[in-house]
Amino acid sequence: MTIGLICAIDSELAALSAALEAERHTDIAHTRFAEGTLDGHPVVLVGAGMGKVNAAVVTTLLIERFGARAVVFSGVAGGLRPDLAVGDVVIADRVIQCDAGRIEDGRLRVYQPGHVEFFNPTDRLGYDVDPALLARVREALAGLESGARVVYDTVLTGDQYLHCEDTRTRLHAEFAGAAIEMEGGALAQVCESFGVPWLVVRALSDLAGRDSIRDFTAFGAAVAETSAAILRRLLPVVFADGV
Repeated sequence: MTIGLICAIDSELAALSAALEAERHTDIAHTRFAEGTLDGHPVVLVGAGMGKVNAAVVTTLLIERFGARAVVFSGVAGGLRPDLAVGDVVIADRVIQCDAGRIEDGRLRVYQPGHVEFFNPTDRLGYDVDPALLARVREALAGLESGARVVYDTVLTGDQYLHCEDTRTRLHAEFAGAAIEMEGGALAQVCESFGVPWLVVRALSDLAGRDSIRDFTAFGAAVAETSAAILRRLLPVVFADGV
């Protein structure tokens, strides 16, 4: 079984690329797909670029063209939960696209992508990780001695880079989100459409407030290595029977 591994930017991709034993490279659309093995496991590694459209394109290709039977994102994110710090790791148990919905009275009412209340209503909001896979992830990381704190929580996805204390506070209050990024919600939506399991692993490069650009610049590359290390620890879990 082949696993698709996605990063958005070069600093996220670097640690995994260095460890990959690549056998073949294929250029499709805007992206280079590297087929090979990582710690003995067959994978296809790709740098998607930032944003939901890029993530959706690459996830679709991983599943349809390369036969990926699971897709994992490794990278960085901005922290929303007040008790989290730069360097902590959030593994999504749920992702919500926080920029999809209906604008009314100057405010966005977030709604499940592909739905509107008066046309095809749904009570659902977000995409949940497969419970059996998440249970194996928790077991694999129990007692992890990496120096990083690992939490399992909701991750928000939107195409805007968040550099605003007020919005950070509002998003955490409204969705109980632990982190915010730009790709995971699209990856999850595509994987669900194909019936393929997925994971999103995010190390916090910043806290999505007034210092987020400075912190991302200072800490982004280092914390991306933390995310990559945790992903590598999880590969046997993703390849386990029953995924």
